[in-house]
Amino acid sequence: MAEVYVAGVGMTKFGRSSEALTELFCTAAERALESSPVEVEAIYIGVMNPEEFTGESNIASQITDALGMTGVPALRVETASSAGAAAVLAAFHAVASGYYRNVLVLGGEKMTHLSTSATTRILAEVIDREERRSGATMPALAAMIAETYRKRYRLSRSRFERILCAVAMKNHRNGAANPHAQFQSPITEKAYFSSKLVATPLRLYDCSPITDGAAAVVLTAQRTDVLISGIGHGTGPLSLRERDTFTSFRATEIAAARAYRIAGISPREIDFAEVHDAFTPFEIITTEDLGLFPAGKGWRAVEDGTTAVEGALPINPSGGLKSRGHPVGASGVAQVVEAVWRLRGMSEPKLKREARRALTQSTGGLGTNNFVTILERADRPRRGPNAAPVPAPAVRHAPQSKSKKDTTPPEPSDEGKIETFTILYVTPDGFLPPLALALVRDQRGALLMAQGEDISHLKIGREVFLRRLEGVYYFTVKSHLKKVREGLRRLLRRLPSLARTGRHGQGRKKAV
Repeated sequence: MAEVYVAGVGMTKFGRSSEALTELFCTAAERALESSPVEVEAIYIGVMNPEEFTGESNIASQITDALGMTGVPALRVETASSAGAAAVLAAFHAVASGYYRNVLVLGGEKMTHLSTSATTRILAEVIDREERRSGATMPALAAMIAETYRKRYRLSRSRFERILCAVAMKNHRNGAANPHAQFQSPITEKAYFSSKLVATPLRLYDCSPITDGAAAVVLTAQRTDVLISGIGHGTGPLSLRERDTFTSFRATEIAAARAYRIAGISPREIDFAEVHDAFTPFEIITTEDLGLFPAGKGWRAVEDGTTAVEGALPINPSGGLKSRGHPVGASGVAQVVEAVWRLRGMSEPKLKREARRALTQSTGGLGTNNFVTILERADRPRRGPNAAPVPAPAVRHAPQSKSKKDTTPPEPSDEGKIETFTILYVTPDGFLPPLALALVRDQRGALLMAQGEDISHLKIGREVFLRRLEGVYYFTVKSHLKKVREGLRRLLRRLPSLARTGRHGQGRKKAV
């Protein structure tokens, strides 16, 4: 493989825009091409869902027309919210293979003209259909993951909330120095805790905003000052109930392992990272999946200031998705743009030490299609050639084919235990808030997404009754009184046999 360098980069301001989607793409492209006077041989475009967000399709042809580049090959790439990073990977392969020398990569989305409920519905279409039927949204599933993380690593609710607040405050503080960010003001602890609950424990300031914007990168075989030294891609289960862990994303681990191997480095050699903080707990989990911190220790790095701009390993110095904004198709490209600017010394705020190597990580869906890209200053001595073939990291479970019969929702057993849960206060259309949702493990060991009959007494490990109605599962928490009544019913059912056993025992005693 040939080495792949970054030439020009460009980005629109993120936020609410009056420009059409194609206009946003053109603005970003023109800014990237201004600083890299090369002849573009192909265009790779990352966009998640222009069909529903803007009512437009055949977007690649629209963009070549708008750019005056009709005739140039243009290809759309889509992997949900990591579509921009997927476009970077596709373009990297094209240049590394020698098929093209100069490629324009674009990522963008226009979302703000729609209502919050409409946008939430479109975003939720990337998650499992059965989980959606119960009322699950991206914030709801993210909240369930956050609650599992809190419980597993024995963090009190108050401490965990303070940690999430610290992530939000850090990223808003960083975004305040970023002229391209949607939010350019710091937030206070009071503002964070005053913001409304979206899905416990997540508040408004834990969730990335709805955003318009586009970003562009020119990749080239010609040597420049920034090299893509490593790149990786991994996938994971679509549904939450099919996962073997809720506190990490296997797709990120796979992508990171490949990227580190291609770059010939370890996580210790990363100077800063731009990660997919669509939700504040995802920043913590992702830094652990990347090997930047040990599992269950990422929150400590937030508490002690390690991930701050002035810390030893800054995370999201641009403000991240949380403050810069999250036009879903654009974010993966925007991360690369931010990393290049910082490696070139063109970004504020300044880091504690000179940055020579950066990592970007992008998440598709609920951690199901993830990418990791490593960029470094080209004047840095190379430790290992990125041309070496890299075997795919081992996958924990071999893929299994599913027949139509397998996809039929099973009848639940009558009882189960809560594996994780949330109370959803911002619900999709057709569901009234507050809505209790829980992942329940029934007596057979199957995991089921279920709606709660009420929002009280929810706790991981709590026993529940289960039932299914019209394809949707419902659970009712066993109260203490219900447990006593259930115990009495079991006892009463056993009394006849106990009485018979007693009579037989007495008879045997007399015979002796």
